[in-house]
Amino acid sequence: MSLPAEFHDIAKRVNNWGRWGADDEIGTLNLITDEVVREAAATVRTGRRVPLTLPLQQDGVQTGMIPGRVNPLHTMVQINQEIFGPGTVACSDDAVTMGLQAATHWDALSHVSHSGKIYNGRPADTVTAHAGAEFSGIDKPRHIVSRGVLLDVARARGTDRLAGDHAVTPEDLEAAEELAGTRVRSGDIVLVRTGQVQLYLAGDKHAYAYPSPGLSVRTPEWFHTRDVAAVANDTLTFEVFPPEIEGLWLPVHALDLVEMGMLQGQNWNLEELSTACGQESSYTFLLSAMPEPFVGGTGTPVAPVAIL
Repeated sequence: MSLPAEFHDIAKRVNNWGRWGADDEIGTLNLITDEVVREAAATVRTGRRVPLTLPLQQDGVQTGMIPGRVNPLHTMVQINQEIFGPGTVACSDDAVTMGLQAATHWDALSHVSHSGKIYNGRPADTVTAHAGAEFSGIDKPRHIVSRGVLLDVARARGTDRLAGDHAVTPEDLEAAEELAGTRVRSGDIVLVRTGQVQLYLAGDKHAYAYPSPGLSVRTPEWFHTRDVAAVANDTLTFEVFPPEIEGLWLPVHALDLVEMGMLQGQNWNLEELSTACGQESSYTFLLSAMPEPFVGGTGTPVAPVAIL
């Protein structure tokens, strides 16, 4: 199925190709200026730190639905080994094999393509088997620190967890904004809580994966209008799954990553943050979500922390 006219119409409205120059590889992260970071630091009132990551473990969120995206396989390569001879200090080392997007992660702008292109109009075949992403790899954003805003859509709709077929709309985002008592602004990183991760935390990874609430194809225009720097949520698929438009798979990925150049994050645990924001009556915070700089990577594990 070719991409429908509706998709291409939205793509034209959110397209950022050339906005930061023909050589740009980080897209909307350009919106995180020094001034934005200074203002983000000013949101810290108590110093309360909230981790937003899921554990990296073999019994992780991956079910095999996404080919090749394997949960971490942790192995020991030496155990208490006296590598410099008997009686010397002993070392233990380990290694991990995993999909870079296996658990809590960022998608790089090169993660998806459509119509033969990735972000900023570069050819999709610049992603290769040996080198990975030649352009817009996850190593290109060297730091991701900004004001974070929790849009707790589940709480704004009066529920702990959205239904599996719920497509989060711009109206949902604005209701969550009203609950938060703030307005999303340029350079913010928006975290959208659906409550879906509760299923994984309760031990049901298959129910967590499918069906899943997530962002609607209508949301990229909202993020584009607000000049959001990046968006993450608490689901495996990021967008509603199965899709709103029958046969149109991952349109939000294509609009956000390819057209807008906006990083996406998935499998973020926003449960403790939801509780903390409610207790502190503040839904804005300093967010540190540094990417691991895998050269040529189309994604990376991340251990984000919100500081209230």
